[in-house]
Amino acid sequence: MNALVQVIAPVFLVIGFGHAAARAGVFGKSAVDGLMNFAQNYAVPCLLFLAIWRIDLGADLSLPLLLSYYGGALAGFATGFAGARWLFRRPPEDAIAIGFCALFSNTVLLGLPITERAYGTGALTYNYAILSVHAVSMYSLGVTLMELARAGSGAKGSTGQAGRPAAIARKILGALARNPLVIGIGLGFLFNIAGLPLPGAAVSALEMVARAALPAALFALGGVLARYRTEGDRLVIAWIAAASLVVHPLVTWSLGNLVFRLPVPQLRSAVVTAAMAPGVNTFLFANMYGVARRVAASGVLVATALSVLTVWVWLAILP
Repeated sequence: MNALVQVIAPVFLVIGFGHAAARAGVFGKSAVDGLMNFAQNYAVPCLLFLAIWRIDLGADLSLPLLLSYYGGALAGFATGFAGARWLFRRPPEDAIAIGFCALFSNTVLLGLPITERAYGTGALTYNYAILSVHAVSMYSLGVTLMELARAGSGAKGSTGQAGRPAAIARKILGALARNPLVIGIGLGFLFNIAGLPLPGAAVSALEMVARAALPAALFALGGVLARYRTEGDRLVIAWIAAASLVVHPLVTWSLGNLVFRLPVPQLRSAVVTAAMAPGVNTFLFANMYGVARRVAASGVLVATALSVLTVWVWLAILP
């Protein structure tokens, strides 16, 4: 109960305040979009840049850690895709979008603040190691599978058979090059590997912006979630929640604890990050392709609400 009150409740209360303010009409759509734009496009990239710039790549970027987390992520995707495709008889494109919901956890807006509150700021080192390849790997997989599915079905705007790999590669690279989180992480790697310094004033300015990232993002997330309603197939929504909140962290815990025997700090970061609900980017991915939009939006909303309890369970299980 102490974990629920001290660790989880403050994070979800901030989300709840944003949600309530948006529903009451005092936190308008333009204000929500503006705050989320500041958080995702400026503050969080500054946070990630500083974290990756300062990380010890040799010691902290652990292959067993990444295999544990991303093994769980792929298991979540496979569960979401298989259920949508063969249990609920959804088209391939819908199934990929539903699988993406279980693949792409809310690693930043939920994973970072909950890990920090549970285990302290120092515990975030391994969260940042996971985040260093998260957007690149997840978007690359999702876009590749969706483009192949659209090309195979002859969907409007899909890439033709000839030149398809090159076109898919251009699409992935274009999407990643425009992603502020990827830019922040990429610059962090560049400055880290090259050993580039920054003036003290610049570091202080980046730290000021970075400190605002998580509270601003959580409040804005509440406003964004206020737009969604639990519409669509309830069984599919429940399947998304189960794949993202149970399968993903369970496989990550099994790999990290039983196969790779991760040190406790790495295991904590991997499992807590895996236990997060789908991020808003999962809806944006579905919306980009015009498939399973209502189910993806509802999955984000319902899984975020349920994660209050499931994260509590995982915190109790972890050493």
